[in-house]
Amino acid sequence: MFKDVLQTEEQLIELQMQAGSPSERSANKVRGQLDGQAREFIAQSPFICLATSNGNGDCDVSPKGDAPGFVLVLDDQHLFIPERRGNRRLDSVRNILSNPNVGLLFLIPGRNEALRVNGKAVICRDPELLEKTADHGVVPLFGIGVKVEEAFSHYSKAFNRSGIWTAAAFAGDGVSQSF
Repeated sequence: MFKDVLQTEEQLIELQMQAGSPSERSANKVRGQLDGQAREFIAQSPFICLATSNGNGDCDVSPKGDAPGFVLVLDDQHLFIPERRGNRRLDSVRNILSNPNVGLLFLIPGRNEALRVNGKAVICRDPELLEKTADHGVVPLFGIGVKVEEAFSHYSKAFNRSGIWTAAAFAGDGVSQSF
């Protein structure tokens, strides 16, 4: 189906030479903890994508959302994501139990940047954290605790190219029926 597929490190090096080197700013933006800007971005974000994979490497991305600030920043290296009722499949939970590595993408509507966070996750039933993240009196059954290993902002040209935050995108012009 696919032709001319990269298969070696040498091919990757050649591709990097063709693509060019990242700017110094891009190359050095990864932090091992949450700085003030990252904390503020999380406080303003109403929507995240949580990427997980199981022990076999099978991947899943799960959307999570609520009012801005629904993800708690506990300190510079720890986040807590309350679980809100959804499809009840628990795909992410199952994956985290076999492989704790997760990736998070925090988004703020209208902003052409994202915050990327990578780390190790646990399924947490800490009563204090659950109570703190209750929504309209409903206390979550569990949450996902994340120990931050990498955090960095990502200004993505993809937001501009896609027009995701334009008025036309919100109007739903040309959008087909939902699944």
